[in-house]
Amino acid sequence: MSNDAATAEAEGTAEAATPVPEPIPHGLGASLPPADARAKTEGTFPYAADLWAEGLLWAAVLRSPHPHARIVSIDTTHAREMPGVRAVVTHEDVPGTPLHGRGGRADRPVFASDVVRHHGEPLAAVAADHPDTARMAAAAVIVEYEVLDPVTDPEQAFEAEPLHPDGNLIRHIPLRHGDPEAAGEVVVEGLYRIGRQDPAPIGAEAGLAVPRPDGGVELYLASTDPHGDRDIAAACYGLPPEQVKIVVTGVPGATADREDQGFQLPLGLLALRTGCPVKLTATREESFLGHTHRHPTLLRYRHHADVEGRIVKVEAQILLDAGAYADTSSDALAAAVSFACGPYVVPNAFIEGWAVRTNNPPSGHVRGEGAMQVCAAYEAQMDKVAKKLGLDPAEVRLRNVLATGDVLPTGQTVTCPAPVAELLQAVRDFPLPALPKDTPEDEWLLPGGPEGAGEPGAVRRGVGYGIGMVHMLGAEGADEVSTATVKVQDGVATVLCAAVETGQGFTTLARQIVQDTLGVDEVQVAPVDTDQPPAGPGCRGRHTWVSGGAVERAAKMVRTQLLQPLAHQFGMSTELLQIADGKITSYDGVLSTTVAEALEGKELWATAQCRPHPTEPLDEAGQGDAFVGMAFCAIRAVVDVDIEIGSVRVVELAVAQDVGRVLNPAQLTARIEAGVTQGVGIALTENLRTPRGLVRHPDLTGYALPTALDTPDIRIVKLVEERDVVAPFGAKAVSAVPVVASPAAVASAVRAATGRPVNRLPIRPQAAVVTGN
Repeated sequence: MSNDAATAEAEGTAEAATPVPEPIPHGLGASLPPADARAKTEGTFPYAADLWAEGLLWAAVLRSPHPHARIVSIDTTHAREMPGVRAVVTHEDVPGTPLHGRGGRADRPVFASDVVRHHGEPLAAVAADHPDTARMAAAAVIVEYEVLDPVTDPEQAFEAEPLHPDGNLIRHIPLRHGDPEAAGEVVVEGLYRIGRQDPAPIGAEAGLAVPRPDGGVELYLASTDPHGDRDIAAACYGLPPEQVKIVVTGVPGATADREDQGFQLPLGLLALRTGCPVKLTATREESFLGHTHRHPTLLRYRHHADVEGRIVKVEAQILLDAGAYADTSSDALAAAVSFACGPYVVPNAFIEGWAVRTNNPPSGHVRGEGAMQVCAAYEAQMDKVAKKLGLDPAEVRLRNVLATGDVLPTGQTVTCPAPVAELLQAVRDFPLPALPKDTPEDEWLLPGGPEGAGEPGAVRRGVGYGIGMVHMLGAEGADEVSTATVKVQDGVATVLCAAVETGQGFTTLARQIVQDTLGVDEVQVAPVDTDQPPAGPGCRGRHTWVSGGAVERAAKMVRTQLLQPLAHQFGMSTELLQIADGKITSYDGVLSTTVAEALEGKELWATAQCRPHPTEPLDEAGQGDAFVGMAFCAIRAVVDVDIEIGSVRVVELAVAQDVGRVLNPAQLTARIEAGVTQGVGIALTENLRTPRGLVRHPDLTGYALPTALDTPDIRIVKLVEERDVVAPFGAKAVSAVPVVASPAAVASAVRAATGRPVNRLPIRPQAAVVTGN
């Protein structure tokens, strides 16, 4: 063999051995990784708690130790005289409208003035040159209280003295649908209680306020609704909105409206008063006391069914404990009443719903609010119907499930895809996990952990079901709109949209949309602030639908700008050109060029809005087309219960979900698994205890979140991709509905294992104990 031949052979071998790089995920349908994933895992991602500014002062907030008290006097003299203290503010220092709140209800003061209405309510705030000085100065503010008896039972709120000038009743919804005289051969009843859950964000609230030369202020916050927060702050500061700017910093996880305005608003006041930047990082205790929680709920149900197990009528009473202020309780009540019968065909429904004020901590938006509480109740009722008729629980559900074209008890026709039967059949038919009978007993994963006190002989296995539904976007006439701008210059696309990345993956989705539409590889998403047009809050799948829709429309407008010159040159319309794999080609193959060549030397941009079709408020009988769209999920839970000590181990959760269209498989899977895990915590451990209105153990030791060791096997057995034609891309929100369905499924499985009613969440050990065995 010649040297040349040997060299050629060696080079060929080397080339063959060189690994071919894997293609980078691209466009919709690909598992594009988050742009900030590396920074977050390496600890370099900038969160609000990491911010710094020259001349920084530190803030602290004084909060009430009482759930209900009359304020006799507030003396700030000692605090003001402490060395290093630069300012102390109370209700007397709020220059604008002193009230604020979400959900269109301005009923919460920045600082309590005459009356304290909940444990942890802000009374004063301090700015000092050191955080320890600020905390000591806040503690030095002398408040004289006349302690009052708190109203903590929402049932007593109807007869109690008004806790607020607006009274104790926030909203009452009486839903009337069908024949009130209808009755079934089988009647089952139940009384259910859902506890108070905390969003428990990964990072506690933090922020920085910087005064502006024009007399305004900039707030650097982990806000999920920057424009809403700006408008509230401007009203409280007595400033026009254009003089208040909110810059969104990294949000360390959000499963709700995580920001506590009781700390945001004092922060800006202190910056305006001192003329210096002011920073506040809340402790975990302050976080528990300050932000809103899930509504504790009392539910009474009566189901009528025929002998075949078909539901004839549902009667229910639903009482939400809103805590001290209204917040989003009206919205939560509307969801609870509207979905009180679940994803089932119910020809006759009579529901009474109330949201009332108490002296408990404020309740507000938490993922799946309203829908989660009623799901636990109506699924328990379906189990009771099945037991009374001697039928399989899954079969009873299948005989009643909703489908597209059916009518909700609100009178709204379900026009979106509703493959509920398909979802339930998928989880029912999925193979059950193996029993541990062939495994040595010392290797069993027993309830209570590896070193648990239980005995294998006391363990019972149960299988249960939960089917949940949620609405997407706002409801009852909410004007859902978002604006986005897409710019392309030097081959790089930039998206400007005030949709906040809270962990739901919007920034990744925006990149995918632009990649898919324009064929541009490099896409950047600009930081969010209130100089951009509003995009609304980051909840109920809004940003996937509304903000993603705005990005898509803007990208398509840029696409038209890009293709028009080429189409004109070749005498064809832009519809005859397509962009794929970074190339522009015509239908007949005459035109073929790269996107990079077509973009060379050009700067293109477009701005667009997305506004879904309008909805309407529920009327005096609870009727109306209140929702833009709905999403559904079915979950089968398998649990092991030690019936002697009441410990529960969730073995497996099989999930089938209606997703419309999978836009990012890895991201979607992670969102579903996270929602299911959150539901396990609601079912078994998470309960913020507030005896007589006092938050007990406001920390992550006293509040038991599920850990990785508590997470069961989660099997996503089916994703139904039936596109919703009115939604951009046809996709649906995915993270809230597993939170709704999984607690009900776990409770159903514990019911099956023990024969006990299990009418409270989280499930107490005594509720799973079976005596006489």
